[in-house]
Amino acid sequence: MGKQKTNAVDLGKGTIKDNYLAALVTSKVFQTKVVNAKKGKGSYKRKEKHKGRESYLIAA
Repeated sequence: MGKQKTNAVDLGKGTIKDNYLAALVTSKVFQTKVVNAKKGKGSYKRKEKHKGRESYLIAA
């Protein structure tokens, strides 16, 4: 059989001295992403004036 390949992953933690797995799990590699749907349920985009983020004078 051939040699195993090791994939280098940048964890953004610097030099890991103690627990590699704990550093891996808490790194950006394992962060969940929130994806907004473009079609289907949950894809409706309300306009800014209905969210309350736009000032009253501009919305009125």
